[in-house]
Amino acid sequence: MRRVLLLGFALVCAVLAYAQGHNTGVGGHEEHGESLAEKIFKLEKKNDKFNVYLNYSASFQTKDESGDWTSGFTNRDLRLEILGNITDKLSYRLRHQLNKSNVARSEDNFAKATDIMMLNYQFNEKVGVHGGKICLNWGGFEYDENPLYIYQYSDYVYWVDIFMAGAGVSYAPVKGQEFVVQVANTFNDRIAEEYGENAVGVDKDPATAQPLTASKSPLTYLINWNGSFFGGKLLTRWAWGIQTLAKHKNSKMLSLGQQLTLPHLQWYFDYMGAWEGLDHMRIASTEAATYFAEHGLENGYLNDVRYHSFITKLNWQFVPRWNLMLKGAYETVSAPKLEPFKNYRKSFLYAASMEYYPVKGQDFRLFLAYIGNKVDYSQRCGLEDYSRNRIELGFMYRLKCF
Repeated sequence: MRRVLLLGFALVCAVLAYAQGHNTGVGGHEEHGESLAEKIFKLEKKNDKFNVYLNYSASFQTKDESGDWTSGFTNRDLRLEILGNITDKLSYRLRHQLNKSNVARSEDNFAKATDIMMLNYQFNEKVGVHGGKICLNWGGFEYDENPLYIYQYSDYVYWVDIFMAGAGVSYAPVKGQEFVVQVANTFNDRIAEEYGENAVGVDKDPATAQPLTASKSPLTYLINWNGSFFGGKLLTRWAWGIQTLAKHKNSKMLSLGQQLTLPHLQWYFDYMGAWEGLDHMRIASTEAATYFAEHGLENGYLNDVRYHSFITKLNWQFVPRWNLMLKGAYETVSAPKLEPFKNYRKSFLYAASMEYYPVKGQDFRLFLAYIGNKVDYSQRCGLEDYSRNRIELGFMYRLKCF
């Protein structure tokens, strides 16, 4: 009875969890030695039907966001992941964030806090199908990485919507090569909630803005290629997709990610681009809000917005239990039809961290990190340049609970 109560307590503790997971490498089902249940209760795990991961990160931060430095403790993230293989063909996966609202959205009837709730059926080694609330396979390695290890996302990956109700098919014609085709909702909510009542789209002149009309089928269609070459030393994550945003308003997205993977060094370079008939990420439309208000628009969104991002990251395990991380990103935003916002924004991200793994066999790391971000605007858009700086001292722990 005592063991049952202790096991129950451990599983309740797992509800304090964080894990990102299986797009391909985003913190899904790696092994990190014995689980907590095995260590405490000496329970021998005999199958792979039920796995619980607790990922948690916290830090002390000193940051400069408005010209003054402030300091304080923060909990960076908290998610629960439960996954397993029911049979050799059928598997499931649930991932839930514990620091987001649990209110169900109007379109998919899931809360934003529920990242993933999906089933996968693998017919054979080559063909599988999956469905539920899924992670869209947009490609790129920043996108694909466990957010536990991300100190700061690029603007592109931070703002793109990726967890949607949908379904997909995967096909691996040969070992090391996989293609994934997915169809999913474009939004978690209906367009009235996404863009608000009486929303209008703006082209060349705010005076000629036209009301947004909901599409009858706001869906996303994408194809993803995951490649592996030279024994896994060179990896690719490429994707192309089209999203229906509103009536006669579509978005096209391209991701080209490649990674060099060596025993003690990993380096990736991503290009990510979006050509949006209606501003879906809404960086440009948010920054144009004052301009719209000056022209009498209360709820305007830019048509024809272009986002381009170049992202690179290096991890180097220069001695055992130590890792040096260096990251940089260069991003541009342009609304070419509206002159004040044509090629108006450039963003620079730079980050570095030193990470130490004090416990052998555990994905537990202590870190000291610096993160900087600088945004430059063109003079004609009327926005002021700004920069942000942050220093963090903290820990990350991906704990296998069961």
